[in-house]
Amino acid sequence: MEENKSENLEEAVFGGGCFWCVEATYQRLKGIYSVESGYSGGETENPKYEEVSRGDSGHAEVILIKFNPREIPYRTLLDVFFDVHDPTTLNRQGNDVGTQYRSVIFYTNEKQMREAMKKIEELNKGSEPGKPITTSLEPFRGFYKAESYHQNYFNNNPGNAYCSIVIVPKLKKFREKYASFLDPRLDRG
Repeated sequence: MEENKSENLEEAVFGGGCFWCVEATYQRLKGIYSVESGYSGGETENPKYEEVSRGDSGHAEVILIKFNPREIPYRTLLDVFFDVHDPTTLNRQGNDVGTQYRSVIFYTNEKQMREAMKKIEELNKGSEPGKPITTSLEPFRGFYKAESYHQNYFNNNPGNAYCSIVIVPKLKKFREKYASFLDPRLDRG
């Protein structure tokens, strides 16, 4: 009898600026079963994009990943997270500015919290003077799925200017570093 893979899935929640960029990278990895863009970390229930983008909801743009830790460990997800955004800029990723673009890890259990803390400590030991890791580590309290037009954004809009200028270069760097983790069925171009 084949083992039910969905029973082995865990969740990881990361915010690293615009969710379109982060979503596009994780969608291409082996062991990832779903990636959803959404909002987390604030007090507003069922927020809409307009509320979050104003920066007054307390929510960050995040992705919710369902993954099989037997196929891809949480530590690798952390490595990817810290490589695909700048964790040293407080509440900012490039031209995206505000708490909604903060670097944040929402841990879903104690093991994730410990692994994330260890990774942040390692990065801080090797960081440039005056450029500490600003990523916040917070308990996961809930996720609100973003509007449908935000889901699978890069794959659905590869010709969009933002995708071409911002996401494509990030994906190129990501593919070079994480080639052994890419799922050829999912990594299209």
